[in-house]
Amino acid sequence: MVTVAHPLPAARAVRVRHLGPNWYASVMGTSVVGTAGAALPVHLGGLREVCTAVWALALVLLTALLTARALHWVHHRDQARAHLLDPAMAPFYGCLSMALLAVGGGAVTVGRDWIGTGPAVALDAVLFTAGTVVGLAAAVAMPYLMAVRHQVRASDATPAWLLPFVAPMVSAALGPLLVPYLPPGQPRETLLLGCFALFGLSLLITLLMLSLVFARLIAAGPLPLALTPTWFLVLGPLGQSTTAVGLIADRAPGVVPAPYDRGLALFAVLYGVPVMGFALLWLGLALAHVVRARRQGMGFAMTWWAFTFPLGTCVTGALALARHTGLAFYDTLAVGLYGLLVAGWLAAVSGTVRGLVSGELLAGPRPAPGAPRPATDRTRSGAVR
Repeated sequence: MVTVAHPLPAARAVRVRHLGPNWYASVMGTSVVGTAGAALPVHLGGLREVCTAVWALALVLLTALLTARALHWVHHRDQARAHLLDPAMAPFYGCLSMALLAVGGGAVTVGRDWIGTGPAVALDAVLFTAGTVVGLAAAVAMPYLMAVRHQVRASDATPAWLLPFVAPMVSAALGPLLVPYLPPGQPRETLLLGCFALFGLSLLITLLMLSLVFARLIAAGPLPLALTPTWFLVLGPLGQSTTAVGLIADRAPGVVPAPYDRGLALFAVLYGVPVMGFALLWLGLALAHVVRARRQGMGFAMTWWAFTFPLGTCVTGALALARHTGLAFYDTLAVGLYGLLVAGWLAAVSGTVRGLVSGELLAGPRPAPGAPRPATDRTRSGAVR
């Protein structure tokens, strides 16, 4: 009797060979569309239900990608290792942390409408813990790999280098959502001040890396067309840090002793206002580069997901400033930025769906005839597909 192996599992494994960690950006971008939209100061019938459905889609995407990436590590460990050793792909491991955190935070803000408060808090606790651990590991591992294993120059700097260092800032912004569900006293204060420590950790190392990115912009000129949308990634730490200090200040009364609770509220404004101003400047600069790239023929790449999550953090940052300053300007700004976010999300979704249907996004790179390409080139091609 002859036993015939079933080809389906092997076929599935082959399809995920070129599935890199950059795909987690689709989860981040989808989740923030739901959570940011539900927080807007507008009263449209059905808006919250739509935002909850978008968050549920992000949860489904996260589950699917975690499964696919597990298959990738089991069946294509050589490719997974090549991703880690590729300076163009390795920073995207920070996206795993942010995807976990974004979906977890959405559970307690909008997901609870469908699954209940208890399950939502439990889901957020698990995803927040896992995302924070993964984010801290990435924040340590990436600079180590860049110094020891990657061969990079200052002229190679791209905004994607920021990704591993923004992940702890996402923890800092979403951790305060869990504070009310902890026992009063030290558990709440420990989590809140722990989030403030994560804010500082991420901010300082991001500033160091941002100086390299800005120097590369001025000294080395524009990025390749496919990488141009990654200029939007700089908005991530700016908007997320403003969101973080605002939410920490929101939770401080009754958790942090006076006068530190009032000091955190003051800091939220003194920090957030100038940083949001710089974010708007950078948004204009990034838009100018994207317009230029489109005129020169920039087509769709997975880098288009950079139009989503960073903009979403600016929406939540503007809403935090609206709460702490009482200025209607920030409410209006949040609504306007959300419009850009939805437009970017729709563009990224449509391009991704077309690429999946055609098979192009999951296909391997196409080397030039007769010219063998090293592993780093193969994975670098996958970073922008």
